[in-house]
Amino acid sequence: MDAALGPPEQMAELEEDLTPMMAQYYELCRQYDDALVLFQVGDFYEAFCAAAKRVARLCEITLTQREDSTGEYPMAGIPIDNAESYVETLLDAGYRVAIADQVEDPDEVSGVVERAVTRIVTPGTLTESELLGGADNNYVAALTEGERYGLALLDISTGDCYATSVGSAAAVADELSRFGPAEAIVGPDVDVDRDAVFGPACLVTRYDADAFGRERAEDRVAQYFGPPERLLASNAEIRACGGLLAYAEYTRGSSGAVGPDGEPVDADVDPAGTLDYLNHLTRYDPREYMLLDAVAVESLELFERRSVRGHENRTLVDTVDETACALGRRKLTDWLRRPLLDADRIEARHGAVAELQRDPATREALSDLLAEVYDLERLISRVSRGRANARDLRSLAATISVVPDIRDHLADADARLLADLHATLDPLTETREEIESAIRPDPPQEVTEGGVVREGYDEDLDRLRSTEQSGKQWIDDLEASERERTGIDSLKVGHNSVHGYYIEVTNANLDAVPEDYQRRQTLKNSERYYTPELKEREEEILRAESAADDLEYDLFCAVRDEVAEEAERVQALADRLARLDVLVSFAEVAAQYDYCRPTVGSDGIDITAGRHPVVERTEDAFVPNDTHLGSGPVTTSGDGSDAEVPAQDPFLAVVTGPNMSGKSTYMRQVALICLLAQAGSFVPAKAADLPILDRVFTRVGASDDIAGGRSTFMIEMTELATILDAATADSLVLLDEVGRGTSTADGLAIARAVTEYLHDEVGSHTLFATHHHDLTAVAADLPGATNRHFETSREDGDVRFDHELAPGPAAASYGVKVASMAGVPESVVERSRGLLAEAEAADAGVEGSTGTEAKTTGDSDTDAAPTATTGATENGTAAASADEGPADDYRQEMLRANGAAEGELPESVAQQLASLDVATMTPIEAMNALADLQDRLQ
Repeated sequence: MDAALGPPEQMAELEEDLTPMMAQYYELCRQYDDALVLFQVGDFYEAFCAAAKRVARLCEITLTQREDSTGEYPMAGIPIDNAESYVETLLDAGYRVAIADQVEDPDEVSGVVERAVTRIVTPGTLTESELLGGADNNYVAALTEGERYGLALLDISTGDCYATSVGSAAAVADELSRFGPAEAIVGPDVDVDRDAVFGPACLVTRYDADAFGRERAEDRVAQYFGPPERLLASNAEIRACGGLLAYAEYTRGSSGAVGPDGEPVDADVDPAGTLDYLNHLTRYDPREYMLLDAVAVESLELFERRSVRGHENRTLVDTVDETACALGRRKLTDWLRRPLLDADRIEARHGAVAELQRDPATREALSDLLAEVYDLERLISRVSRGRANARDLRSLAATISVVPDIRDHLADADARLLADLHATLDPLTETREEIESAIRPDPPQEVTEGGVVREGYDEDLDRLRSTEQSGKQWIDDLEASERERTGIDSLKVGHNSVHGYYIEVTNANLDAVPEDYQRRQTLKNSERYYTPELKEREEEILRAESAADDLEYDLFCAVRDEVAEEAERVQALADRLARLDVLVSFAEVAAQYDYCRPTVGSDGIDITAGRHPVVERTEDAFVPNDTHLGSGPVTTSGDGSDAEVPAQDPFLAVVTGPNMSGKSTYMRQVALICLLAQAGSFVPAKAADLPILDRVFTRVGASDDIAGGRSTFMIEMTELATILDAATADSLVLLDEVGRGTSTADGLAIARAVTEYLHDEVGSHTLFATHHHDLTAVAADLPGATNRHFETSREDGDVRFDHELAPGPAAASYGVKVASMAGVPESVVERSRGLLAEAEAADAGVEGSTGTEAKTTGDSDTDAAPTATTGATENGTAAASADEGPADDYRQEMLRANGAAEGELPESVAQQLASLDVATMTPIEAMNALADLQDRLQ
């Protein structure tokens, strides 16, 4: 166990002899043994013993010593006023932090001040603005296991709470990838691969088994949301929600909460730790939304860049984010994480965006008003937990005050969603008026030192303030009257926190001091006095000031509690403002960047002049491309006969072309266009007629998990297995370079088998980018497949990537040219060109010996066509690429034609037989090749 956690060993040996304060610390460390305890001592949070050493090292602060009757203890402290930055450092190091505050006023107790843990700061339960670091949600998850997995998620800072259930650990991982929780707790029965399911960045803890018990969980869910059987669909969901709520209470220091070991937490804590603002639970079915697993979210760069290199804001969410407030930013992220599957809901969003796009004046006015909206969800969270100050209340009132103007701008809206927003935006008039009448416009940060409540709000407070002010005015006038009475022109009336009010006379004028002056303090060059009347006035002022401060704080708390009672209405208003902000943002992006309104519900993907929404913003010029994919799988006669069936549009496209020609960008842009459409946005294209996709799969790029024992190729195959197992005819599958992590023969065999499986068995909309040019022959033979390539031009020996998609396969890969562009040493490039020329000559000789016309790959610098554009050959397949050199002999094993006349040796067999290099083949390769030839002849 980490020595910084749990009761310090150094103190354990002296437990019976510890001083009262150190005994407090020891007991809190024992009770919260899963967290690093920060213990308030005056204006600092202190840690002792091994915890102090760890805090000092991590936070780079001085390690000191505390000495008492039992010995010396290492000690390290952080200032309370700046604690957040140090706590963040400890969280980043993987610790939970238990904050033990003084819960008694030191001036009102004799002996040791009582301390208690008022909150436990964990990565998934942050509520402090300084630690949250942005507008995005910060979730903690809970997982249970039974017949199905129960999953619950909660953002304590906003009150967002979700629940669902799924049938496998892989499905749990998919759902968690939507939300990206910072922390998770698991029930006692959960047995999953934590890194695979939660990800390495998520802090996972096994929590108290009793908290996940059915009866206890039911009670907690009912306490917050109502009867659980009406809200949740399974026992696993109820247990997950109940356990999560118990953990949330534990971290907020709520009365009745239990710790991770199941023991009750000390109830003598800050009552502001309650979670009364949690009042809405959303139970959802994953099948209601397009599924985007962790691989797709990462490879499509929806929320995070895959590499530290590149442009700022190079993610989809940043690209389409024109939201004006934090509420809108979170809602935008939610909509992109969970694109819709219901055509009516999608069309409703499109209708609202269309109306706002056509009306720039209304759009701009709404954006300006929404920019004045504060983060209502987090504000009402702080209000309900008793953590809000007067400025928070004024911010809440300022937000509510713009609602009438927003409703006015929506009064004539025709779109269904906009009309609904106009009807349901709650002006919360009484709440706004109460805050504005009670709280001063620019109140101080602190709420216990006065200056918070407006004059005229409370008669008793006004009377006390009047008494205080009249007393201070009397003192202000005292200096002038005493100078006149005593004749001492240098006489001063002052005040300090130790001695109160005084009259100061210099030593040179002591002879003129009246008899009623009573000495209060002697200084080097003067004496300070008070009079009975000054003393009486001082006591009157202090009584009035103290009473006024106390009354003012009570009044403020009453107003705050009154606002907290409207938490559900405030949260509903926040949700509607967030939705409006996203719709306005979508409309602004559409108008500014020429997006079109897509139609959804068709059988295939039909995009005219589509563009990548992110890349087009980062490049000086972008070449649009069309996409036409039908629906699969291949239609049959239905009775097993050979009867003809109507032709159908290809739904699988094999995309070839050189590196840097735009294959990966093109495939991703198709996925992003579909995703944006189902999220409710317009799309970057001239026109788009799209299906409703149930899922997007991606097998793009290379990565490894060496520590986990998985190579790049193993990860590639694992991802591929997931796709082949879960894809449907309504899915979009993006494959990039499948099978390139093994031998050419193995890789080509896998790529072909995958292509045939997706075509024959699945029928998904598929884009398959590859450098296996032999695969284009397979596509040419499949009725539901087609070949597409990115065109490349050569001029004066140089290659130009046109980034234009065209029918047919590419004729070359231009790997040597790309190597040259990347800065590979010229000697290596020249040697590569020489080997490439030799390979081309060898291929030409082989083809000539079989009576076929010699072809060239176009990859050599000696290509005789200086301005030719590479593309498909007449028979619809690619000319053989020698980009791999002699090592690629075995690629000729795939058919290049459909057969031969009766009685003749098929050309495909002759070509394959002539290309075999028997001297270099292994026995198993030779046997496989021979068996393949035999199959061809049969």
